[in-house]
Parts: sequence; C-alpha cells; structure tokens
Amino acid sequence: MRRLRNVKIVATLGPASETREMIGALHKAGADVFRLNMSHGSHEEIRKKHRIIREVEEETGGAIGILADLQGPKLRVGVFEGEGPALEEGADFRLDLDETPGDASRVCLPHPEIFAALEPGASLLVNDGKIRLKVRDCGADYANCEVITGGVISNRKGVNVPDVLLPLAALSDKDRADLEFVCELGVDWLALSFVQRAEDVTEARELVKGRAAILSKIEKPAAVKRFEDILEVSDGIMVARGDLGVELPVQNVPPIQKRLVRKCRAAAKPVIVATQMLESMIESPMPTRAEVSDVATAIYEGADAVMLSAESAAGDYPIEAVTTMDNVAQEVEADPTYTQIIESSRKADRMTVADGIVAAAREIAETTDIKAICCFTQSGTTALLTARERPRVPIIALSPLVGTARRLALSWGTNCIITDGHDRFKLAVISAAKAALAEGYAGPEDHVVVTAGVPFNVPGSTNILRVAPCDERLIYASDPE
Repeated sequence: MRRLRNVKIVATLGPASETREMIGALHKAGADVFRLNMSHGSHEEIRKKHRIIREVEEETGGAIGILADLQGPKLRVGVFEGEGPALEEGADFRLDLDETPGDASRVCLPHPEIFAALEPGASLLVNDGKIRLKVRDCGADYANCEVITGGVISNRKGVNVPDVLLPLAALSDKDRADLEFVCELGVDWLALSFVQRAEDVTEARELVKGRAAILSKIEKPAAVKRFEDILEVSDGIMVARGDLGVELPVQNVPPIQKRLVRKCRAAAKPVIVATQMLESMIESPMPTRAEVSDVATAIYEGADAVMLSAESAAGDYPIEAVTTMDNVAQEVEADPTYTQIIESSRKADRMTVADGIVAAAREIAETTDIKAICCFTQSGTTALLTARERPRVPIIALSPLVGTARRLALSWGTNCIITDGHDRFKLAVISAAKAALAEGYAGPEDHVVVTAGVPFNVPGSTNILRVAPCDERLIYASDPE
C-alpha cells in the first residue's frame, strides 16, 4: 500500500485494536509497523495478533513490520500495611529487604542489586517521579533516605534509579522466554527495554540468532551516556521519552531526542520517536495543538518513524490517532522548510563504494527528471543507505527476502516490494521498471535509477548504478544481451 509520506507510523496493538477488522483499518489508515507490547497479554493473545497482521499483509500485498517490545526488569517497592501512607517533605524514609508490610517510615525494596549500586547522594524516584528520595546512607540491605518530594506512596509502585549504573541484565527470565517465543513466531524487530550498555544488546543478539533485528530503547541516562557504543551494536533505536523524562530533567529530553535522531541517521539505522505523542487522543477524537507540534518536530528532525502507544492500544479513537499522524506527516513533508532542514542535516562523510553509489543515485534523481530510486537489497543495507540520503524522490526497495522487506517497513521512505531473485543485472533493471510502473511511481515514458550489488545475493556489495527507462522494450534495445 503506497503511502503519501516518507516517515513511518508504528501503532501499538491492545484491547482497543486486537480484532481483525480494527488491525486492517489501522493499516489502511496509515500504520506501517505494529508493536506487540510483551508487558501485556499472554503468548496465545500475542500469537493471535501476529496471525491477523500476517493475514492483513497477505490481503494488501505489501510488507508489514511487526515489533515485539520486551518488558525488561521491573523495579518496584513492596506492599504497605493498610492504605499507602503520605510521605512528608523532609521526613526520613527507609528502604530495605525486610518483607514485612511497610508504613510511613519504611518499605521493602526487594532488589538487592539496587542497594549494591547505591551511594550517598543518589536519587530514587517512585511512581514515575512523583515521589523523590535522596539517599543519606546505605548498605548492602538498606538505604536511609530523605523525602525531597512527598506524596502518597502505595503498593508495588515503580522505582527509577537515575544516578547509578545498575548491575542488572536488560533481560529478565520473563524477557528470555518472551524473546524465544516471538523469534519463533516470526517477528521482524525486537525492542530491548532497560538497555544501559552495549553488552546488553550483544547478549540479546546471541539469543536472537539472526531471527529478528534488534532495536534498543533509550530510556535511561546511562544509555544516553553510552549511546555511540549502543548504536554501533544495534540495528535500530527507539527514543523512549517517557522514562527519559522521569530519570532526567524534562527540559533535557528535547535536545537529547534531536541529537540521537541525527546520530542514527548518520549511522543509517532506523530511529523511532515514541511516548505520549498524541496522549490526549486516548480520550479525545482531537489532539492538542502542542501534540501536533510534537509529532511535527520529530518529523522535521528526520526520524524514521513516530509511534503510538496507549492511543492505539487502549484509547477510544485508535483509527483517528493514526489518521492524525498520517495527516501531520503529509503536511510537514510538503513544507519547503522540511526539505531545507533535511538536506542541510545530510551527512557528508562517505567511506565506502556503497556510500558513493547511493549518494550518486540521489544526486542524479534530484537533478534530472527521475521518478524513483530502485534498490535491490539482500540484507537491507542498500535501502538503509539510500534512506539516509533522504532523497526527494520515492525509494523502491526490492528484495527476494520477505524478512528484509518487513524490516525495512520501519525505515524512512522505503516502499518495500518482494520480488524474484536475479542473477543478472539486466533482469533486475527490468524488474525494477515493472515495479515502478505497477505501483504508480512512474509512467512508460519515465526513467528510474537502479542500484544493486553484483554479484547478486551478497549482502553489503552495492557497486552498480544505472539510469533506466521504464519501457521494457527500450531496456532490451539498449542492452540486447
């Protein structure tokens, strides 16, 4: 299904969007990738959603990406005696390993790994930062704290520890079981929560064994500090602004978002901007002006995708939320200022033959009357490098591998088509011309740029470029062999 925009839309599925009718409607409205949140739902429920998405994909004839989002370790306080107490600012409050129900003076924090990492002066945030504690002194099984920001604390509220690198693996036992399940099921992207270091990603990659691409969620200050290392070992990135806004001052998040998006583009790796993009549309058919501006900002920055969470998973207006994102994207990308911003931020460094080929394809397409750039890709690398250039003409990514096409559904501007494999470049050119005509990107009198790697079926070997007519007879006339 051809989109009239380049940025992609990720829609989370949930109680409001789990039927076949609704999933089909969300795809028609603009959802390119569906997110399965492993924090909610049984394996059987996840399997059902996966099956429906593949059925919709078969009906529409395109490539739909599926992103499974692992829950990650959940750090929570224990339970309280009776109603949760109100903590007063300036009061003392103790966290320990004693499982006795808590009161206004203490509560269990059943995570010895946190105590092992804490130091005096460290902050602890409870219930999404609504309650803020500062560690006065601590040991292997306790932390005596001062209440900096008070409030009512209740059973099993989440805890964030922004100031220290926690000695916790990004994958819990539940995550490992979920990882194996979704990889066997056949998802295209796997999102890792609680990433703090590059080693978290490499550990997951050993378990995935090439069955899915790995997307690292940047939601902790430690991940921001080590971002270059994490990016190097990841296939993609999600800027998860919700937890970032809890663990960092909220004013720090926008510049971090902009910086991370640019670094991902320079590395030719997809980046999603996520969390609270159209939050009010959970209950309202119309977004706020500020939310529309937030979505537009991510698009102006050059993000590959923008994401809906509760808006499409549990909200009252999931289709309207996707439609709103689609409309905003079309309007932004039609703005001449968008083109100026995107082109002014284009990375100039080109180190390989493939870099030079895709840069030349973009230059040719933009300086002549070329209708599309057609790139044959085995692993997806050629298409990702082409997307990094952010050309003004459509990108048609052709691959004989359905998995590659589905993963590219997350990448900026890539229109993915599953095609037959070729062993000769001329046959690939003919296939590209046919695809451009069939999908309405070009007419019989038009030309396209075709890039590929020869010999075929060798990942990362992009080394050839041709300007080709869309009229098949002219291709044969110019190259009879």
